[in-house]
Amino acid sequence: MKINMVNEGEQLIAQLSGRLDTAAAAEIAPDFQALAEQANKHIIIDCAQLEYISSSGLRLFLALRKESAAKGGKLQVRAINADIRQVFMMTGFISLFEII
Repeated sequence: MKINMVNEGEQLIAQLSGRLDTAAAAEIAPDFQALAEQANKHIIIDCAQLEYISSSGLRLFLALRKESAAKGGKLQVRAINADIRQVFMMTGFISLFEII
């Protein structure tokens, strides 16, 4: 699992690649904490290269969403594949996130 942070003007983009399983979620939790510290900004989680997401990965997304809402930021998720879209639909996350 890799995460790459890119600043594009007013946007902070977190590009995820690989499998976001339980072990990977623990590994990248500090990166998501760093995102949460900037949750007053416009954050985009780019999932174009994300192959899989577990419940631990979903918890990272949810925690970032809560922090973004608390700080008045904007959080979007982009480029999810069909499998991850299915997970988002089954868990109700599809209605919690702005998917672009």
